Amino acid sequence: MIRITEAVKHLIIINVLFFVATLVVGDQMYQWFALWFPKNENFQVWQLITHMFMHGGPSHILFNMFGLWMFGSAVEDYLGKKQFLFLYFSAGLGAVIFQLGFHYYEFYSQASHILELNLSDEIIKSIVNIDIGGSSNRDLFSKHLFPLLSDIGITSISQNQFEALYQMNSIAYPYMVGASGCIMGLLAAFGVMKPNAELMMIFIPIPIKAKYFIPGIILLDLFSALSGKSYFSPSNTAFMAHVGGAIFGFIMMWYWKKNSFNKNRWD
Repeated sequence: MIRITEAVKHLIIINVLFFVATLVVGDQMYQWFALWFPKNENFQVWQLITHMFMHGGPSHILFNMFGLWMFGSAVEDYLGKKQFLFLYFSAGLGAVIFQLGFHYYEFYSQASHILELNLSDEIIKSIVNIDIGGSSNRDLFSKHLFPLLSDIGITSISQNQFEALYQMNSIAYPYMVGASGCIMGLLAAFGVMKPNAELMMIFIPIPIKAKYFIPGIILLDLFSALSGKSYFSPSNTAFMAHVGGAIFGFIMMWYWKKNSFNKNRWD
């Protein structure tokens, strides 16, 4: 039985409290504390941290807290509490950098298709904040879009321009929640600590050494992010957040281990 370490225990408690508050308060919690795309009117700076404690449902928080307990306790025991927390939140911020960076790339790739419309920043902000309920509903989007365009004298647009605006809305409106980026950072750090430890996926119950297993998971997430195809995770998973968290966790643990920082703990 893996003992639970101090920082991991408190992180789990905070995550559970946020989840219970979400059940009590409802969707308002997501509006306040989930991470929204910066061009969305719901975006607030504190969401860069608070989204790490928000979860979308029981299975989401269950799997993340299981990973936090299993890998986090081992990493904290190795590093000490302060160094562990620095790695944990740095991995979470690394996840944000990668996911938002990827979204910005997608957003402006679509924006290049509507340059000839000469839309003002104010109109674009209104368009990307059209709420279609988080679902793929082009008819509802169209119903809200054309009155906005009509107000500025645009009565028709091409199908490609419509699709570009729709995709910009789809990128800007969903929010990101979960500790997955932090957990991926811990998983990568664990792999640097114990490269020969054997790990298994639930769907593939075959022991694989961490030095092969973890890079494989990262590459699978990267492929899913670029291709839009999901194999072992829900389709709305923030795959680039997983990649970013893992890369930050790997680099930090590799650097500390190489320079023997673990022998000079911050506690």
